[in-house]
Amino acid sequence: MYRILATDGMDKSAVKILEDAGYEVVQQFYEPAELAEQVKNYDVVVVRSATKVRKEIIDAAVEGGRLKLIIRGGVGLDNIDVAYAESKGLVVKNTPTASSASVAELAIAHIFAVSRFLHISNVTMREGKWEKKAYKGVEIAGKTIGIVGLGKIGCETAKRAAALGMKVLYTNRSGPKEGAEAYEWVTMDDLLARSDYVTLHRPCAKDCPPIIDAEAITKMKDGAFLINSGRGALVDEDALCDALDSGKLAGAGIDVYREEPSKNMRLITNPKVSVTPHIGASTKEAQKRIGEETVKIVREMFG
Repeated sequence: MYRILATDGMDKSAVKILEDAGYEVVQQFYEPAELAEQVKNYDVVVVRSATKVRKEIIDAAVEGGRLKLIIRGGVGLDNIDVAYAESKGLVVKNTPTASSASVAELAIAHIFAVSRFLHISNVTMREGKWEKKAYKGVEIAGKTIGIVGLGKIGCETAKRAAALGMKVLYTNRSGPKEGAEAYEWVTMDDLLARSDYVTLHRPCAKDCPPIIDAEAITKMKDGAFLINSGRGALVDEDALCDALDSGKLAGAGIDVYREEPSKNMRLITNPKVSVTPHIGASTKEAQKRIGEETVKIVREMFG
């Protein structure tokens, strides 16, 4: 019997399909030291964003001689040392399309929240305050959104932003994207200078320097908004807080953090910031699609 370890959970319908097909599925989170021991007992490991599969885990798996497949339930693979795993003969896969729409919708939700003070007025009204005059927002239609990384999530975000009447700019490390002629490709500096909203949808390595740091923020429009539902490492959180406190930026919508759970109280309690606890892919529909893609990958590998 093939054994599957789902360290960050798995959709129950996918579990049932796999179990009915004769696989054993164990849903259990392990800290790194224990995971290094447990991984020796499984043929497949399925992770989300919470579990990191680094060299030590991979070495332990190779030593055990059983693990064949690592699946990341989601778009990015930055929490897995992919090249090292593949060099050791392991197969690494992800589910690149399953959660794209859900993450894009959350990015748009944060845009609405910070534009119309939904995040903070919801709090102050529960405190018995009626601060109508304090919440003079801005309309989204007619504004310019700059998308950093026009991959699957970036494309889904662009479609929704355009439908709301926004002008869409984007920048890609690989240059203009085929099939994206409806949007304008620009350099990163041009995007920062022209965008009313900058939203990040670029992957990054585990130790990548932030692309939105103090220098990048100086290039942004005064009163612009920053949205990050990509990776926490993309943003210098202290520089962001400084820009919010100074008024350089009007607000931010943040779903991902350099440390998770975040302990940066200066950021997560800032009244100009709409915060969510890394829930971009946390919809019933996305979880079902992730499960379906996971089942497909397992069946293609083992039958």
